[in-house]
This record gives sequence, structure tokens and C-alpha cells, in this order.
Amino acid sequence: MVLLVMGGSGSGKSAYAEMRTAELGKGAGGRLLYLATMEPYDEESHRRIARHRRMRKDKNFITLECQTHLEEVAVQEGDTLLLECISNLTANEMYGSKGRGKEAARVILEGIRRLARESAHLVLVGNQVFSDGISYDPSSTEYLGQMALIQREAAAMADEAVEVVCGIPVWLKGGSEGRNKMVTKGTIILE
Repeated sequence: MVLLVMGGSGSGKSAYAEMRTAELGKGAGGRLLYLATMEPYDEESHRRIARHRRMRKDKNFITLECQTHLEEVAVQEGDTLLLECISNLTANEMYGSKGRGKEAARVILEGIRRLARESAHLVLVGNQVFSDGISYDPSSTEYLGQMALIQREAAAMADEAVEVVCGIPVWLKGGSEGRNKMVTKGTIILE
């Protein structure tokens, strides 16, 4: 099963994706893998990484650092994976010293397809950054274009696609009754 979870910054998408990944992994019989894509480069990124680790510390995830080269992630039959997130992975592949530049979308999609075939469940987290109406420089426009291509292809291959808005999952594709619960109840989770 492939699930794409989208949302804006602070929407609750990460908490929702973690919750769904844990639910899916219960009956899969394999490991619960968290593919962490954020490359720590400044104080803010270190804080975000620490916050995300706190959010999942009691959820039995095995964290694998995967800033580039998604195709090298080793999975076993029955594993349930959470890829957090497509935007970081795209930026790392396009601009990082170990990345593949303009080939980013192609290699990421190849990696996603392989992980979907080899795992029991794959949950992908993407960012909704396409609605601001701002004109960007050519490099940023190329980045947004590659990320949009990856997310469109991921949505096409997904069994379910959800956009999380204010902690509420809004079904875009697939889904089932009873899953439209809020991510938090009386707790504020900032991404």
C-alpha cells in the first residue's frame, strides 16, 4: 500500500503520517522504518530534527538517515516505511554534494517505485508549497518543478492520497470511512 500525505508547514502532516504508518505497520510483520531526509545544516534544522525525534520516540520507528540515494535503502518483506519528506530529498538530490542535480526527480521516483514494490507499506510525506503565487528565481523554479513532478507521480501510484489541513485529513484519493480524525486532541504540534 502506498499513501501520500501532503500539507503545508505546521499542518499536522508529519504527525498524521507517523500515526498512519504505525497503524499500517501493526499487521505487516516487519520493521517500522523512518527514512529521515533532512540534512542538518543550521541551528533551525537541528531543532526540527530534534522535534521530529521527540514526536516519534515512543512509536517504535527505526530511523535511517537518507538525505540522498533513496535507491540504496535496504528493505525487507513486511517492512513499513515512512519517507519524511519529498521536499528535503529533492533539495538534497538537486543541490547537495552527493546529489544528482537535474536527475533528481528521475532517481527519486525510481527509488520510490522500488520501495513500494519491496515493502508492505510506503507512506510518503510531501509539502504543499505551490499555492503562494510568488515568482521565483530559475533555480527555485526548477526545484519546485522537480518536486511537483515527484509528488504528481507519487499521487498517481498511491492507493491513498491525503492533504492535512489544520490537523484534519482531507481525502484526495482512496481512503476509508472513520479515518477523518484530527491529528491532535487538545495538543499543539508544530512542525
